[in-house]
Amino acid sequence: MARSVTTQRKAVNTVIAWGIGLLIFFPILWTILTSFKTEAVAIADPPVFFFFDWTLENYSVVMERSDYGKFLWNSIAIAGGSTLLGLIIAVPAAWSMAFVPSRRTKDILMWMLSTKMLPAVGVLYPIYLLFIKLGLLDTKLGLIVVLMLINLPIIVWMLYTYFKEIPGEILEAARMDGAGLKEEILYVLTPMALPGIASTLLLNLILAWNEAFWTLNLTAAKAAPLTAFIASYSSPEGLFFAKLSAASTMAIAPILILGWFSQKQLVRGLTFGAVK
Repeated sequence: MARSVTTQRKAVNTVIAWGIGLLIFFPILWTILTSFKTEAVAIADPPVFFFFDWTLENYSVVMERSDYGKFLWNSIAIAGGSTLLGLIIAVPAAWSMAFVPSRRTKDILMWMLSTKMLPAVGVLYPIYLLFIKLGLLDTKLGLIVVLMLINLPIIVWMLYTYFKEIPGEILEAARMDGAGLKEEILYVLTPMALPGIASTLLLNLILAWNEAFWTLNLTAAKAAPLTAFIASYSSPEGLFFAKLSAASTMAIAPILILGWFSQKQLVRGLTFGAVK
Protein backbone atom coordinates (compact mmCIF):
# COMPACT_ATOMS: atom_id res chain seq x y z
CA MET A 1 0.00 0.00 0.00
CA ALA A 2 1.15 3.52 -0.77
CA ARG A 3 2.06 5.67 2.20
CA SER A 4 -0.13 8.70 2.85
CA VAL A 5 1.73 12.00 2.66
CA THR A 6 0.65 14.78 4.97
CA THR A 7 -0.01 18.31 3.76
CA GLN A 8 2.90 19.57 5.86
CA ARG A 9 5.28 17.07 4.24
CA LYS A 10 4.08 18.11 0.77
CA ALA A 11 4.67 21.77 1.62
CA VAL A 12 8.19 21.04 2.90
CA ASN A 13 9.03 19.01 -0.20
CA THR A 14 7.68 21.79 -2.43
CA VAL A 15 9.78 24.44 -0.65
CA ILE A 16 12.91 22.27 -0.89
CA ALA A 17 12.29 21.58 -4.59
CA TRP A 18 11.78 25.27 -5.35
CA GLY A 19 14.87 26.17 -3.32
CA ILE A 20 17.05 23.71 -5.26
CA GLY A 21 15.54 24.87 -8.56
CA LEU A 22 16.21 28.54 -7.79
CA LEU A 23 19.74 27.72 -6.65
CA ILE A 24 20.44 25.99 -9.97
CA PHE A 25 18.81 28.83 -11.95
CA PHE A 26 20.52 31.64 -9.99
CA PRO A 27 23.66 31.93 -12.22
CA ILE A 28 21.44 32.31 -15.29
CA LEU A 29 19.24 34.85 -13.47
CA TRP A 30 22.31 36.81 -12.36
CA THR A 31 23.65 36.86 -15.92
CA ILE A 32 20.33 38.16 -17.25
CA LEU A 33 20.15 40.86 -14.57
CA THR A 34 23.77 41.92 -15.18
CA SER A 35 23.05 42.33 -18.88
CA PHE A 36 20.70 45.22 -18.02
CA LYS A 37 23.24 47.06 -15.85
CA THR A 38 25.90 49.59 -16.71
CA GLU A 39 29.51 48.45 -16.43
CA ALA A 40 29.93 50.46 -13.22
CA VAL A 41 26.92 48.83 -11.57
CA ALA A 42 27.94 45.38 -12.85
CA ILE A 43 31.21 45.48 -10.85
CA ALA A 44 29.76 47.28 -7.82
CA ASP A 45 30.69 45.98 -4.37
CA PRO A 46 28.44 44.99 -2.67
CA PRO A 47 26.49 43.62 -5.63
CA VAL A 48 23.28 45.33 -6.72
CA PHE A 49 20.40 42.95 -7.41
CA PHE A 50 17.14 44.52 -8.61
CA PHE A 51 17.30 48.16 -7.60
CA PHE A 52 19.33 49.80 -10.35
CA ASP A 53 18.73 51.85 -13.49
CA TRP A 54 17.90 49.27 -16.16
CA THR A 55 19.40 49.88 -19.59
CA LEU A 56 19.41 48.23 -23.02
CA GLU A 57 22.71 49.85 -23.99
CA ASN A 58 24.65 46.58 -23.69
CA TYR A 59 22.37 44.80 -26.15
CA SER A 60 22.64 47.71 -28.54
CA VAL A 61 26.45 47.64 -28.38
CA VAL A 62 26.52 43.86 -28.87
CA MET A 63 24.22 44.02 -31.90
CA GLU A 64 26.28 46.83 -33.47
CA ARG A 65 29.61 45.11 -32.85
CA SER A 66 28.72 41.52 -33.85
CA ASP A 67 26.63 39.78 -36.48
CA TYR A 68 24.45 37.89 -34.01
CA GLY A 69 22.32 36.30 -36.74
CA LYS A 70 25.33 34.62 -38.34
CA PHE A 71 26.53 33.16 -35.05
CA LEU A 72 23.00 31.99 -34.22
CA TRP A 73 22.60 30.24 -37.57
CA ASN A 74 25.99 28.55 -37.18
CA SER A 75 24.97 27.24 -33.74
CA ILE A 76 21.65 25.94 -35.06
CA ALA A 77 23.30 24.22 -38.03
CA ILE A 78 26.15 22.70 -36.00
CA ALA A 79 24.10 21.57 -32.99
CA GLY A 80 21.16 20.34 -35.07
CA GLY A 81 23.31 18.68 -37.73
CA SER A 82 25.54 16.83 -35.25
CA THR A 83 22.53 15.62 -33.25
CA LEU A 84 20.60 14.36 -36.29
CA LEU A 85 23.69 12.68 -37.76
CA GLY A 86 24.35 11.05 -34.41
CA LEU A 87 20.79 9.70 -34.25
CA ILE A 88 21.03 8.29 -37.78
CA ILE A 89 24.13 6.32 -36.77
CA ALA A 90 23.12 5.49 -33.19
CA VAL A 91 19.60 4.10 -33.80
CA PRO A 92 20.77 1.06 -35.84
CA ALA A 93 23.75 0.58 -33.50
CA ALA A 94 21.58 0.64 -30.37
CA TRP A 95 19.01 -1.63 -32.07
CA SER A 96 21.64 -4.27 -32.82
CA MET A 97 23.08 -4.10 -29.30
CA ALA A 98 19.66 -4.30 -27.65
CA PHE A 99 17.99 -6.99 -29.77
CA VAL A 100 20.87 -8.87 -31.45
CA PRO A 101 23.56 -8.79 -28.74
CA SER A 102 26.83 -10.66 -29.04
CA ARG A 103 29.35 -11.77 -26.45
CA ARG A 104 31.23 -8.51 -26.91
CA THR A 105 28.27 -6.12 -26.72
CA LYS A 106 28.86 -5.08 -23.09
CA ASP A 107 32.59 -4.70 -23.77
CA ILE A 108 31.84 -2.45 -26.76
CA LEU A 109 29.45 -0.33 -24.69
CA MET A 110 32.04 0.08 -21.92
CA TRP A 111 34.72 0.90 -24.49
CA MET A 112 32.51 3.58 -26.04
CA LEU A 113 31.85 5.04 -22.60
CA SER A 114 35.56 5.01 -21.75
CA THR A 115 36.27 7.34 -24.69
CA LYS A 116 34.46 10.09 -22.75
CA MET A 117 37.16 9.86 -20.08
CA LEU A 118 39.86 11.02 -22.51
CA PRO A 119 40.67 14.74 -22.12
CA ALA A 120 39.68 16.61 -25.26
CA VAL A 121 43.02 18.41 -25.40
CA GLY A 122 44.72 15.02 -25.79
CA VAL A 123 43.35 14.60 -29.32
CA LEU A 124 43.18 18.27 -30.32
CA TYR A 125 46.53 18.35 -32.13
CA PRO A 126 45.95 15.32 -34.43
CA ILE A 127 42.39 16.41 -35.20
CA TYR A 128 43.59 19.94 -35.94
CA LEU A 129 46.22 18.61 -38.39
CA LEU A 130 43.63 16.27 -39.94
CA PHE A 131 41.23 19.18 -40.44
CA ILE A 132 43.94 21.22 -42.16
CA LYS A 133 44.74 18.28 -44.44
CA LEU A 134 41.05 17.73 -45.35
CA GLY A 135 40.18 21.42 -45.63
CA LEU A 136 37.61 21.21 -42.81
CA LEU A 137 39.09 23.88 -40.57
CA ASP A 138 36.59 26.66 -39.81
CA THR A 139 33.72 24.82 -41.53
CA LYS A 140 30.33 23.79 -40.18
CA LEU A 141 30.71 20.31 -41.66
CA GLY A 142 33.91 19.70 -39.71
CA LEU A 143 32.32 20.77 -36.42
CA ILE A 144 29.22 18.69 -37.11
CA VAL A 145 31.35 15.56 -37.55
CA VAL A 146 33.51 16.25 -34.49
CA LEU A 147 30.60 17.02 -32.15
CA MET A 148 28.71 13.99 -33.45
CA LEU A 149 31.67 11.72 -32.67
CA ILE A 150 32.10 13.28 -29.22
CA ASN A 151 28.46 12.78 -28.24
CA LEU A 152 27.90 9.48 -30.06
CA PRO A 153 28.66 7.29 -26.98
CA ILE A 154 26.02 9.15 -24.98
CA ILE A 155 23.46 8.84 -27.78
CA VAL A 156 24.10 5.09 -28.18
CA TRP A 157 23.97 4.46 -24.44
CA MET A 158 20.70 6.36 -23.97
CA LEU A 159 19.00 4.72 -26.95
CA TYR A 160 20.28 1.29 -25.90
CA THR A 161 18.72 1.81 -22.46
CA TYR A 162 15.35 2.79 -23.96
CA PHE A 163 15.39 -0.02 -26.54
CA LYS A 164 16.12 -2.64 -23.87
CA GLU A 165 12.79 -1.76 -22.20
CA ILE A 166 10.83 -2.70 -25.34
CA PRO A 167 9.71 -6.37 -25.29
CA GLY A 168 11.42 -8.39 -28.00
CA GLU A 169 8.18 -10.28 -28.62
CA ILE A 170 6.73 -7.19 -30.31
CA LEU A 171 9.52 -7.14 -32.87
CA GLU A 172 9.17 -10.90 -33.38
CA ALA A 173 5.46 -10.42 -34.08
CA ALA A 174 6.33 -7.73 -36.65
CA ARG A 175 8.75 -10.13 -38.35
CA MET A 176 6.06 -12.81 -38.48
CA ASP A 177 3.79 -10.29 -40.21
CA GLY A 178 6.42 -9.83 -42.90
CA ALA A 179 8.23 -6.70 -41.68
CA GLY A 180 11.81 -6.36 -42.85
CA LEU A 181 14.64 -4.74 -40.91
CA LYS A 182 13.86 -1.29 -42.30
CA GLU A 183 10.12 -1.53 -41.52
CA GLU A 184 10.89 -2.98 -38.08
CA ILE A 185 13.06 -0.01 -37.12
CA LEU A 186 10.97 2.72 -38.77
CA TYR A 187 7.39 1.59 -38.08
CA VAL A 188 7.64 -0.54 -34.93
CA LEU A 189 10.71 0.35 -32.87
CA THR A 190 10.92 4.09 -33.51
CA PRO A 191 7.28 4.97 -32.58
CA MET A 192 7.52 2.93 -29.38
CA ALA A 193 10.83 4.53 -28.38
CA LEU A 194 9.84 8.04 -29.50
CA PRO A 195 9.88 9.59 -25.97
CA GLY A 196 13.37 8.18 -25.41
CA ILE A 197 14.56 9.36 -28.81
CA ALA A 198 13.13 12.84 -28.14
CA SER A 199 14.86 13.13 -24.75
CA THR A 200 18.12 11.89 -26.27
CA LEU A 201 17.81 14.42 -29.09
CA LEU A 202 17.15 17.30 -26.67
CA LEU A 203 20.04 16.39 -24.34
CA ASN A 204 22.57 16.08 -27.16
CA LEU A 205 21.29 19.24 -28.81
CA ILE A 206 22.04 21.10 -25.57
CA LEU A 207 25.47 19.46 -25.25
CA ALA A 208 26.37 20.43 -28.82
CA TRP A 209 24.97 23.95 -28.36
CA ASN A 210 27.11 24.52 -25.24
CA GLU A 211 30.30 22.97 -26.59
CA ALA A 212 33.08 25.54 -26.34
CA PHE A 213 36.43 23.74 -26.49
CA TRP A 214 36.16 22.39 -30.03
CA THR A 215 34.25 25.35 -31.45
CA LEU A 216 36.86 27.81 -30.20
CA ASN A 217 39.82 25.74 -31.43
CA LEU A 218 38.49 24.61 -34.81
CA THR A 219 36.81 27.83 -35.99
CA ALA A 220 37.94 31.36 -36.70
CA ALA A 221 35.20 33.41 -38.36
CA LYS A 222 33.14 31.58 -40.98
CA ALA A 223 31.70 28.74 -38.86
CA ALA A 224 32.02 30.34 -35.42
CA PRO A 225 28.91 29.59 -33.28
CA LEU A 226 27.52 31.45 -30.28
CA THR A 227 30.22 30.14 -27.93
CA ALA A 228 32.78 32.05 -30.00
CA PHE A 229 30.38 35.01 -30.01
CA ILE A 230 30.49 35.05 -26.19
CA ALA A 231 34.25 34.54 -26.02
CA SER A 232 34.80 37.57 -28.26
CA TYR A 233 33.79 39.83 -25.35
CA SER A 234 36.75 38.70 -23.28
CA SER A 235 39.56 41.04 -24.32
CA PRO A 236 43.15 41.75 -23.15
CA GLU A 237 41.87 45.04 -21.72
CA GLY A 238 39.68 43.11 -19.27
CA LEU A 239 36.22 41.66 -18.93
CA PHE A 240 33.28 43.90 -19.72
CA PHE A 241 30.82 42.09 -17.47
CA ALA A 242 27.66 43.87 -18.59
CA LYS A 243 28.32 43.40 -22.30
CA LEU A 244 29.56 39.83 -21.72
CA SER A 245 26.34 39.09 -19.84
CA ALA A 246 24.27 40.58 -22.66
CA ALA A 247 26.07 38.37 -25.19
CA SER A 248 25.59 35.34 -22.93
CA THR A 249 21.89 36.08 -22.50
CA MET A 250 21.44 36.34 -26.27
CA ALA A 251 23.29 33.02 -26.65
CA ILE A 252 21.28 31.07 -24.06
CA ALA A 253 17.89 32.57 -24.94
CA PRO A 254 17.18 30.18 -27.87
CA ILE A 255 18.03 27.07 -25.84
CA LEU A 256 15.97 28.30 -22.87
CA ILE A 257 12.99 28.85 -25.18
CA LEU A 258 13.51 25.40 -26.70
CA GLY A 259 13.71 23.81 -23.25
CA TRP A 260 10.56 25.58 -22.08
CA PHE A 261 8.65 24.59 -25.22
CA SER A 262 9.87 20.99 -25.03
CA GLN A 263 8.87 20.75 -21.36
CA LYS A 264 5.36 22.01 -22.17
CA GLN A 265 5.00 19.54 -25.04
CA LEU A 266 6.26 16.70 -22.83
CA VAL A 267 3.80 17.53 -20.05
CA ARG A 268 0.99 17.81 -22.60
CA GLY A 269 1.91 14.45 -24.10
CA LEU A 270 2.09 12.73 -20.71
CA THR A 271 -1.25 14.23 -19.69
CA PHE A 272 -2.88 13.13 -22.95
CA GLY A 273 -1.47 9.64 -22.50
CA ALA A 274 -2.76 9.42 -18.94
CA VAL A 275 -6.25 10.58 -19.96
CA LYS A 276 -6.29 8.26 -22.93
